[in-house]
Parts: sequence; C-alpha cells; structure tokens
Amino acid sequence: MATNPFSPDAIAPETREFNEKLEAIFADLPPTYTIPPQVTRDAREQGGGAFGPVQTVDEAENRTIPGPGGDVTIRVMVPPGEVRGVYLHLHGGGWVLGRAHHQDVRNWHLANHLGVAVVSVDYRLAPEHPYPAGPDDCEAAARWLVENAKSEFGADRLIIGGESAGGHLAAVTLLRMRDRHGYTGFRAANLVYGVFDLTPPPSVRNWGERNLVLSTPTMMWFYDCFVGDRDRQDPEISPLYAHLHDMPPALFTVGTLDPLLDDTLFMHARWAAAGNDAELAVYPGGVHGFNGFPVPIGQEANQRIDSFLAEKLNA
Repeated sequence: MATNPFSPDAIAPETREFNEKLEAIFADLPPTYTIPPQVTRDAREQGGGAFGPVQTVDEAENRTIPGPGGDVTIRVMVPPGEVRGVYLHLHGGGWVLGRAHHQDVRNWHLANHLGVAVVSVDYRLAPEHPYPAGPDDCEAAARWLVENAKSEFGADRLIIGGESAGGHLAAVTLLRMRDRHGYTGFRAANLVYGVFDLTPPPSVRNWGERNLVLSTPTMMWFYDCFVGDRDRQDPEISPLYAHLHDMPPALFTVGTLDPLLDDTLFMHARWAAAGNDAELAVYPGGVHGFNGFPVPIGQEANQRIDSFLAEKLNA
C-alpha cells in the first residue's frame, strides 16, 4: 500500500474508475470557457451538464441584507432545537457560476450535524459583476452576522468556509474582517480546494487541456472574468500573498488530481508559518469537487470536515 498520497499507486480502484467515467463525460461536453456564462448557469438549473439536477431543501429560506451594491441575498437554514453557532458559507463556481442553493443538501447536513444556522451568500457573479463585487457581498454578510447573529439565531459562535472560489472568498473575507473591522472572532475556517493564488501557481499553469472538471484554460478564463487586468499578486486578490497573522484554525482539503492542488499546499504552509493552527487533508486521486461526488474519499473528506468544525465550534 502506497503511503505517499501523491503516488499513482495510492489511488483506490473505485476512485480511478469514477475519474475515468467523469473524464469521459466531460470529453463529450464543450469546455466551460467556450460557453457564455448565462448559458451554463441556465443549463445547471435545468439539470444539464455533468452534475445532474440541483437538489434543494424546503427548510432553506432566502433573505436579503444590506450590501454595498444593493441588497445581498443570503440563503438561511436553521435546524430544529438549540442553535449553537452560525456557519457562513460561500459557494464555488469560479466567481462566475454557482448559486447558494446548489449546496443545500450538504449545508442542511451541516446545520443538523453541528447544530448551526447556515448562512450561504448569493454574491454577485462575474463577468457581469467583476471584482470587487463578490468579495464586497461576502464581507457585507460577515459584518451582518457579527452584528446580528445573536439576535437572529441565538448564538454568536461563527465559523466560515467555502469550496473552490468560495474558499478564496472565505480567506478574503477573513482578511477584510481583520484589517477593515478589527474582527478576528471566527472560530474555524473550512477551506476546500480553494483558489488562493490567481497568478497562478505551477499546478494550474502545468495542468494543460485535460478536462477533469477544471483545466488550465478554464481557470485562466475564470481569472479573466473575475479580475480582468488587475494586479493578481495584490493580496486582496490573491490571499496567498497577504499577511496571514491572527487567522482562525483552518482545515485545508484537496485531491491530488485537482489543478488547484498547489493553491492548497502553499496556503496551508503560509497559514501555519504565520502562527495559525492549520490542518491539511490530501486525498489520492481526488478531482476538483470530489467531496460532492459518490466516491468513498469524498465521504471521508466530508466526515473529517464535520469533525473539524464540530471540534472548533465546541472549543
């Protein structure tokens, strides 16, 4: 049994088989960067593409809060019984795709498993609303929670997290709350295959055309839609380059077959080097988004996330 998670021999047969099937599906689809964003968004809502129908839960409620660009929509889930904290969730989708309700099933699980209210932000999407619109909306939601979580939900223990672009937005939100508002009270950060370096890092540059959920040209297109010709080493755009002191304990999750692998490896190292608690979970053969797919390593990753958040919430 291989002990190095990056060794090809470490990939379980069921993971390898799933990846082959997934790659075959993507081979029959036009690359994301060749399609107008709204076409992809509409197809996703209609159950098209590689991800199937969107599953929502009846317990979720859309609300609005004030934001710098007008009202910000948040999707709120409150579990039955005592609410012990609030999870601020920021969805993925390359800052261009995705909606808060796409994570309903997973977020409802977290709400019940952790006993937390989940607030997921439907932030404005690029390219119609490029940087800094999305981060501004996420910052507004964080500020609203700091001021209102206790009165709205009966608890003010806050945790934060997101997947892919949502991981980026979570890190950016933590930095903005620290630097602009003097707030460092989040108890944990759940950073799942996040984007932390838009320059980009070697794993994105070297990946190539292989379309396994993401590819190099797809990521380049996402960056262009989001930040255009802005300086991508600006710490407010690429949090890898920020001063990372006074950040909460973080769990960094990634698969070895994700073009964003280096984002996680590098950010985990810098998070720890700044004196913060940082855990790294690397899953052999995990593709981008693997914990949302029916593979055992996805279930394993989600269980570790559950345990991490529960521990930090109780600390």
